[in-house]
Amino acid sequence: MIQHSGFYIHGKVCEPRPRKTFTSLNPATSETVATVCQVSVEDIEDAVSSSRAGFAEWSEMPAAEKARIMQRAAVLLRARTDELAELEARDTGKPLQEALQIDIPTAADAIEYFAGLTTTLHGLHHDLGTEQFFYTRREPLGICAGIGAWNYPLQIACWKSAPALACGNTMIFKPSELTPLTAIRLAEIYTEAGLPDGVFNVVQGDGMVGQRLVRHPAISKVSFTGSVTTGQQVMIDAASYHKPVTLELGGKSPLIILDDAELDVAADTAVQANFLTQGEVCTQGSRVFVHHSLQDDFLRRVKMRTEKLVVGNPLDRKTRIGSLISERHLQKVLSYIQQARSAGAKLITGGHRVTDGLLAKGCFVAPTVFADCTDEMPQVKDEIFGPVMSVLTFTDEKEVLNRANASEYGLAAGVFTRDISHAHRMASQLQAGVCWINSWGATPVEMPFGGFKASGLGYENGLEALRQYTKVKSVYVELGRQKLSILDNGSTADR
Repeated sequence: MIQHSGFYIHGKVCEPRPRKTFTSLNPATSETVATVCQVSVEDIEDAVSSSRAGFAEWSEMPAAEKARIMQRAAVLLRARTDELAELEARDTGKPLQEALQIDIPTAADAIEYFAGLTTTLHGLHHDLGTEQFFYTRREPLGICAGIGAWNYPLQIACWKSAPALACGNTMIFKPSELTPLTAIRLAEIYTEAGLPDGVFNVVQGDGMVGQRLVRHPAISKVSFTGSVTTGQQVMIDAASYHKPVTLELGGKSPLIILDDAELDVAADTAVQANFLTQGEVCTQGSRVFVHHSLQDDFLRRVKMRTEKLVVGNPLDRKTRIGSLISERHLQKVLSYIQQARSAGAKLITGGHRVTDGLLAKGCFVAPTVFADCTDEMPQVKDEIFGPVMSVLTFTDEKEVLNRANASEYGLAAGVFTRDISHAHRMASQLQAGVCWINSWGATPVEMPFGGFKASGLGYENGLEALRQYTKVKSVYVELGRQKLSILDNGSTADR
């Protein structure tokens, strides 16, 4: 057990001193992983002062040197995959195998990708004739705040910090208080790689800490991942100070299986789309629309695959379904399962808390599949963020598109069909920021990731993310005599 964890300011973990603390629990065992210091108002001011000093050095550093430091950080992160994956599994309850194969590698990918783009940042030049031209400069914003979620703590920290740093900004990052530990490890790796002190600081605490960052006048941009409700408040607070925001929020994503789909692939993918990380994924494909002619065969395949998934100790590499993040969240998921039953949904498999042996101490729910669902059922409309799949049927393309789009969310969507032209046509009409064809969940760092409607604003990853961490300055140049009619008195004298 980690006995104590502080926060990270100006290149070091701050020394513990009497202050407010909170505990980080392993949700699979209910054991304390760490006691963590919550930052005070004075600590936040220290972090801001540190970030100002770091910005003065980092923003002036040659791009090639920035790239080398970030590349070293990616190498160090990959070298510590086993250590970081185990810490992530203990902190989140997710299966170790997932952390090893997804969380840590994709975090390193983000740093490596944006390191490679550091030297490509440039403005434009435009002639206006023989005596005038202008050029633009892409300049860093300054101090950026990153506020993370608890489902992919390290990956999110890298998705936010890597483009910010590549553009010459500094970042103060606040992880979720439920998963506070790997952000500190990332800060240590950045320092070891050569990042100047103050360029990446980590503060710990609850929502009040995040709100102070959003409202702080020295913060130039906020990037937030979390719930729709909190994201709306972040946007309101940031707007009061005219700050740009990136919001990656919730989803209730439709996965559409047409009548010509390869059914085994569709069933495999539906299980993956719903039960990866116990369903605690914003892009979870929890509304599965299946052509009515395929329903029985599809449900049979999904039931068989789901019941083979091992629910167990996250540190066991055979485990595929780990623990939900907390007892409170567990109760929320169970309440939606009960609401689905009460609304008339047919339970195909799962639907209960798992309490076998040592699992009784954790927050485990059996992966759950409902059929005979309708669009108005609570588990179909609301984001559950747990291992609950709702299967609905449809008869034609127009119908399913209308129903798929009839949601306040618009994060992700997917289409399964052998007719690729049909798939492209449907993708163009789906109201979602990310659409997959015969696949689900791939989020390569090169691809912009963001949602429509209530699912967010702005983008993580890709060139779109890079652009959102710079401001454009236009510089106009006069090579000849400036001709200002307001000063023209008919004289031909030089002005």
